[in-house]
Amino acid sequence: MNPYQQRKRWKYSLLAFAVVITSGSLFYTRYLVRSIKQSEHTRAEIWALSIKQITAADDNDFLQYVSTVRDSLSVPAIIVDDKGDFITTRGLDTTKTYIKVPQLPGIKGASQKKYDPAYFENELESMKLQHEPIRLKVFGANWYVYYHDSFVLTQLKVFPYIQLSVIAIFLLVAYTAFNTSRKSEQNQVWVGLAKETAHQLGTPISSLMAWVELMKEKFNAEDDPLIAEMENDIKRLEIVADRFSKIGSKPVLEDHSVYDVVKDFVDYFKIRVSNKINFEIEGNTYLRAGLNIPLFDWVLENLLKNAVNAIENTGNIKVEISGSKTKKQVYIDVTDTGKGIHRSHFDTVFRPGYTTRKRGWGLGLSLTKRMVENYHDGQIFVKDSEIGKGTTFRIVLKSLTNDTHTTT
Repeated sequence: MNPYQQRKRWKYSLLAFAVVITSGSLFYTRYLVRSIKQSEHTRAEIWALSIKQITAADDNDFLQYVSTVRDSLSVPAIIVDDKGDFITTRGLDTTKTYIKVPQLPGIKGASQKKYDPAYFENELESMKLQHEPIRLKVFGANWYVYYHDSFVLTQLKVFPYIQLSVIAIFLLVAYTAFNTSRKSEQNQVWVGLAKETAHQLGTPISSLMAWVELMKEKFNAEDDPLIAEMENDIKRLEIVADRFSKIGSKPVLEDHSVYDVVKDFVDYFKIRVSNKINFEIEGNTYLRAGLNIPLFDWVLENLLKNAVNAIENTGNIKVEISGSKTKKQVYIDVTDTGKGIHRSHFDTVFRPGYTTRKRGWGLGLSLTKRMVENYHDGQIFVKDSEIGKGTTFRIVLKSLTNDTHTTT
């Protein structure tokens, strides 16, 4: 299993674990909410019955007992009649006089008072949305008891969401900090390793250059094509060493003809792969962009190697250079006739560790994306692909072309 698949499996496992924890927390909280809600409903019923008893009772001791039961209700409540007129309230704002009761027989101390209708109407509508009313039959009339959820119950309903949000924020911050620290350490290791590799390559490259010069003198082989290709390979090794030595530092971009840079590399590359693969280059020769040759050659090398690996036997690789005058961009399209990429993997192919080859590291396209976007301030993406027919990668760079030259 490659590293990308391992990370993917870990992500799914952590996601499943998070879902289990979230579901368990919500389930238990809902259980508590239902229990408290049932308890509060029972208390509201008892309060409603106590109000009914007070209106009819004559025994002072019994009245005192019932009043105690009535006063034990801890949630706000309102009683209204059939017409919607307020009978009495409980647990609401005491600064707003709440009773405007008609004189009913058997209700001691009832009196006419002014109150704030809007406040109590709003409270009543809110209570109606929360619970069905408790119905009482008093003096042949229907009274309806409405009540609010308690503050504790209300807080308990939102508590799991607050808790999960806090946990999620904490985990996100911790993951970001850990991931940033780990990436920083990895980058330091890779930069150090790259520079050491460049340093180690220096000695054998110098020796190879000396050996080639000796061969040219000893065998009088100045014009030998094999010696010329050996020199090209040694130059290539110098470029590779130069690439590694520049990792970790900001590369210098210079104004170059995109067509010439691409053609030079393709001419070097195509004679080192199977002759069953045909290479084509076409496009505007006037287009220019800021390029760092060692790094951009690396980009082309990775794309062309990827195209070669996608072609199982014979096929074509076409590099087309075009541009947009209005957008001031240069486009480099690398198209192969290989096995193609599934549309769902268009973004995945650029992730470190992703590969379809048994011996692949899955770093080529990841490095390519980094060199194009971070070092050349450009873009790279899969423009188009069809399974069994081929793939087109597109590189987008900022154009430095003189406006007098026409671009497509």
